[in-house]
Amino acid sequence: MPVEIQPLDPKVKDTLSAISTATLTTVLLKKGLRNVWMRGTRPLKPGQPRLVGRVFTLRFVPAREDLATPESWSNPISTRAAIEAMPEGVIVVADAMGVTDAGIFGDILCARMAKKQVAALITDGVVRDASGVIGTGLPVWCQGAAAPPSVAGLTFVNWQEPVGCGGVAVFPNDVVVVDDDGAVLIPQALLSTVVEMAAEQEALESWIMSEVEGGASLPGLYPPNAENKARYEASRNK
Repeated sequence: MPVEIQPLDPKVKDTLSAISTATLTTVLLKKGLRNVWMRGTRPLKPGQPRLVGRVFTLRFVPAREDLATPESWSNPISTRAAIEAMPEGVIVVADAMGVTDAGIFGDILCARMAKKQVAALITDGVVRDASGVIGTGLPVWCQGAAAPPSVAGLTFVNWQEPVGCGGVAVFPNDVVVVDDDGAVLIPQALLSTVVEMAAEQEALESWIMSEVEGGASLPGLYPPNAENKARYEASRNK
């Protein structure tokens, strides 16, 4: 059975929207998680906004000739059916196994996703009809473009189950944050802790940057020693 998407607290979304993926990887590292950045997730179009959302997963496996056919697009288990199951606001994470010679989606499918107000598409694979995909307005992070369709190299098997994207384990209802540096996965169970830590880390790094811009040297500042921690806390209490 497909996993039901849990709503994302608007306050959590607003907080994470102001925090870079670089900062999030630092916070997650402090919690012991090193493998959270999805390799190969680059913005298809420069200047795409930072986005935050619950994960909606898609899974592809290697193409098998009796299954990966144009006729399969009409099956009950198909990319078309998966798109119709996508709720508003989710970020789709598609496990394409890093395949770069078959585009998982083109402009028509992305246009439908945009119409359903899906927030973004992230994949470790590629898309096709790249200019048309950009024209739909759907933000996409991927490894680029390829002309052949998905069935030339992949078989679609399901949605809303655990997948691996860019070497990262992704489960439905995890949260993903994506910006110019790519996509970072926040496990659902750690969401509240990461949000709290990330907001503090961002505030600290903003203060450190202001000190650097004022001419301060890095030793003892980044990371801050006891004296600079005290100065930082004093600045927050003003």
